[in-house]
Amino acid sequence: MGSISTNEFKSGVKIILENDPYSIVENEMVKPGKGQAFNRVRVRNLKTGRTIERTFKSGDTVEAADVVETDMQYLYADGEFWHFMVPDTFEQYTAGKEAVGDTMKWLKDGMECVVMLWNGVPLNVTPPAHVELKIVKSDPGVRGDTATGGGKPAELETGAVVRVPLFINEGELIRVDTRTGEYIARAKG
Repeated sequence: MGSISTNEFKSGVKIILENDPYSIVENEMVKPGKGQAFNRVRVRNLKTGRTIERTFKSGDTVEAADVVETDMQYLYADGEFWHFMVPDTFEQYTAGKEAVGDTMKWLKDGMECVVMLWNGVPLNVTPPAHVELKIVKSDPGVRGDTATGGGKPAELETGAVVRVPLFINEGELIRVDTRTGEYIARAKG
């Protein structure tokens, strides 16, 4: 892979530091009155999610990370790993718990996800922004009980728990925002 100069640093650029892939979160060019200009950069480790700060002299170069984001279909989980497939080539990838993280509570068989790969290894799984899931467990809403804002917890088919309005019942299909974990609406279906 090529190298990236400090003047090409911007948010979202993927680089290699200490043999790990990082994504630039923030880049600040500093020109002191005396001495050489430098870049103060905040980077996030794509494997662990940790954010660190680094300083680079102006004109320094770093190796670009060969990170690719690919649309894949979620197939199944076997308890330890989650299995994904590229629909065009039928190539399959196995992601561990670190790559899937909290996303697991939104994954449903056959769902399209964006999987970030580094050297053929899944680093991160991003579900669609909105998913339609069935409610498998929810208490019945009590009529007139709106003093608390009219919400109740509901368990979805994937194991996720979201707050839903009182009029939503067990067995219904609902639309949920995976970024916030909030109920959006009843699904049409």
